This record gives sequence, structure tokens and C-alpha cells, in this order.
Amino acid sequence: MAEVTLDQVPRKTREIFDKANAALERGNLDFAIDMFLALLEKEPRLLQARRALRAAQIKKFREAGGSTAAKRILTQLTAGGTLVRAQLALGKKPLEALQMAEQLLSRDPFLSTFYSLQAKAAEAADLPEAAVLTLEIVRETLPDDVPLLRWLGKLYKTLQKTAEARECFEHVAAMRPADPQAIKDIKDAQAMDTMQQGRWDQAGGKGDFRKIMRDEGEAKRIEQESKAVKTGSDLDSLIEEMRSKIEQEPQNVNYRRALADYLAKADRLEEALASLDESSRLSGGGDPQIDRAITAIRLRQFDRKSETLRAEGQSAAADLIVQEREVFRFSDAEERVRRYPNDLQFKYDLGVLLFERNQHTEAIQQLQLAQRNPQRRLRALYYLALCFKAKAQYDIASEQLEKAKAEVTTMDDTRKDILYELGEISELMGHPEKAIVFFKEIYSVDISFRDVSTRIENAYKKTSENKG
Repeated sequence: MAEVTLDQVPRKTREIFDKANAALERGNLDFAIDMFLALLEKEPRLLQARRALRAAQIKKFREAGGSTAAKRILTQLTAGGTLVRAQLALGKKPLEALQMAEQLLSRDPFLSTFYSLQAKAAEAADLPEAAVLTLEIVRETLPDDVPLLRWLGKLYKTLQKTAEARECFEHVAAMRPADPQAIKDIKDAQAMDTMQQGRWDQAGGKGDFRKIMRDEGEAKRIEQESKAVKTGSDLDSLIEEMRSKIEQEPQNVNYRRALADYLAKADRLEEALASLDESSRLSGGGDPQIDRAITAIRLRQFDRKSETLRAEGQSAAADLIVQEREVFRFSDAEERVRRYPNDLQFKYDLGVLLFERNQHTEAIQQLQLAQRNPQRRLRALYYLALCFKAKAQYDIASEQLEKAKAEVTTMDDTRKDILYELGEISELMGHPEKAIVFFKEIYSVDISFRDVSTRIENAYKKTSENKG
């Protein structure tokens, strides 16, 4: 079921959308939400209405003060009937389930039970764009949630958005470099990306791979690419196949990047670097993804050299290489910010490195800009707070953390970090009672997080001694 635009729906539907949108702009959120829900019940394919509905839901949710653990529990309890009906309808009547899920999101657009149901229902109703819309919004508050990233990446693949899919899977692989599923997902995305770059899809539409490959050998190569490489012979075969492709199309940057990836996995780092350097030259030197790959390989070269020296018993020489690696990593981060002044991810990376070097004022300058990146906003606010804390500007640090806390709706590691720092800063400001409240919130769900167990136990012990 393909999504439609306003230009493709009847005039009366457009009029309803305009009225609902006007109500949203005036701040009449309840009326706007009701109208958008009614519109989507009649025309579930209208993605613009669903996007406007989500904006109204989020605005109402935030104006009501967001959510706490207690609020989330109460919301789920009061929504139990609708939730059960929607889950029952999911298999046979996905559109009905989708409509009920939207009603639930009006209560809390960031509650995992609700947004997961909405995305599942949208998929079941063959409306993948609606699922992507929801997961993209949630990703802004959960940028490092692996299941979410994998789900979103698969949806991007369904929609032939290979660049977006690849970005999701690369993010997962960066967090879990030894995960074979992460490697496989990247391979799949690379295969699709290669197919699109070569315009092979024009030969056979959206059918299976074998129908759109030029011959059986090509189909076999793509299938091989999509599997996690397990043996050296697999890699050697892929490398030779890609070299052959480059001979046929020497200007194809995508082939050269794929070749570099295979060479790097075969630990042929110098050759991989040469392939990336040529890719950079062909692309005019302005591709941040190529630059990231070059940096990653150079860091691996440092690591390999230091490991070799250590294995030979040359610990002092290995330590010098480690120091050189850190100098390179920092200077490279500075250079990338200079070359790509509008890339907020690079500003975030540099800000974190500056914080680690105790250059807090300089770090703040980068992180204040980096927080505009939705995928890095929460961690940027967190590191901003750490910088202000290091400068003994505790009130400003607390403000950054409170902003971040208001945007994290689930008790993940990011929220725990934020609550822990709020507790520490409260202690530094002379508010131990307030600090214990923050530590208790962590303790109630994760007793093993850092030293919260010791802090809570000491607090109860002190209370008992005071009473005695």
C-alpha cells in the first residue's frame, strides 16, 4: 500500500488537513489531534497527516511535562484495554491496529510499548514509511539503541534507501565490532548500494537479485557479498571480483570503497588505504564517509604496530606508538571539523576528545554546536554538563542534565548516566537529600550501576544512625 501526498487525495480530505494544521499552529492541540486521527482513519496512506499528528502529540506531551517512571506505569495501566485490542487486531486487521496505536501515541509518543506497536502495525499494513517516521523520531532520543537501529535499517532497505540503511548498520557495527550480525547487515546494505550505483535495478525492477543481475556469476558474487565473510578464501575471491569491476568502471567510487572494506577485513591495511585515497581523489576530496574510513584504517595501523612491538617485548616503543596514535586521533578530529564545518557529528567527536584532554572551555564550544544534531543531542548535553562540572559551574551543569533527562523516556544507560551525574552535582551543591532521589531512581532498576548500591546503603545506614 503506497503512501500518498496531499496532491493525490480528494479536495475534502485536503480541507480537513488544512483545518487540523491550522489548529496545530494555533496551539489547539487536542482538536488538531482528533482531526488528524479522524483523517487518518479515512486515509491511512497520507504520510503528511501522520507527520503532523506526531508533531501535535509530541508538543502536547512536552507541554504536559514529559514523563516519569510513575507516569509511564500509569499510562500503560489506563491504556491496557486499547493496547490489548490493538495487539489482537495486529494480525488480521493491521489498519485498525495502526489507528489504535496512533491513539495510544497521543498519550505518550515515546513509550516503547506504544511506538513499537505502531511501527509493527504500519509494517503489517504495508505502510513502511509510517513505521520509519515513528522510529526516526524515537531515534532522536535513543541514538544508540541497537534493536531500534537494526529495525530502522531494515525498513530503509525495504524502501531502497540504501545510504540511510548503511548508516544505521555502520552505527551498530561501531558499537559492536565483533557482532557477526552487524557485519552481515553492512554487507547486505553495501550489496544493495552497489546495485543502485551501477543502475542494475533498471534492468529488472524490484524483482529478486538473480533476475536483475547480468549473469549467474554476478548473482553469485552479490549473494556472496551479503554473507558475513568467514574465511580468507572468501575475502580473496571478493577482492579479485571487485578489482575486476574497477577495471571495467575505474571511476566508480562505490566499487573502490567496497574493495577497501574487503582489504581491511583481510588485514591488508596499506592496500585498503590506497583504495580509499583513490576514492577520495575521484570524489574530489569532499566525502566525509571516505574520510571516516581512512581514519579508522590509520588507527588500526597504529594498533597493529603497537601490538607487534609489545609481542616482541618492546614495551617502551609500543607506548610511544600509542602516544602517536592519540596525537593523530586528535589532530585528525580537528582537521575534519575544519574541512566539514557543518557536520555536527565531527564537532561532537572533537568535543569529546577535548573533554578527555581537560580542555573544557574548548570542548564546550564544540558540544554546544553538536547538540543541534538530533542523534547526538543527549550525549552532547551530557558531556556539556561534565565540562561545566569540571569548571565547578554546577548550576549550569545541572541545567544541561535536566534538559537531557526530560528528553529520555526510558531507563537506558544514557538516562542512568544523566541521573548519576545529577546526583553527584546535587551533592557538590550541598543537597544530599536531592542527590539520593536521583540515585534511588537508578537503584530501583539497576542495583549494579556504578556505585549506587554503596551510596544508597550508606544513606540508609546514616539515617539509621541518626535515629539511634
